[in-house]
Amino acid sequence: MRLYLVQHGEAKSEAEDPERSLTIRGEEETRKISGVAKRLGIRPSRIYHSGKKRAEQTAGIIAEAFGLSAQLGQGLNPNDDVHLWVERRFGDGSCIH
Repeated sequence: MRLYLVQHGEAKSEAEDPERSLTIRGEEETRKISGVAKRLGIRPSRIYHSGKKRAEQTAGIIAEAFGLSAQLGQGLNPNDDVHLWVERRFGDGSCIH
């Protein structure tokens, strides 16, 4: 199993939107990235996001492109140690290494 980390698309400024939603450009960028991933043969089985609105929106766009749903994942907030995901085990017994 492979782990791909994707940063959220361009977000609005905090002054413009305190929740920092994606801009139209951020949504378009995310759709483009999804297309590139598909052309490269990347086929995620799960998509997780932090609780940040921009991350949830980004994950939702990617999930839609792959016919999946996005789920809230622990340890994906800014400044979290992503190495915790390296040995994460899933309910079906699979594991990311």
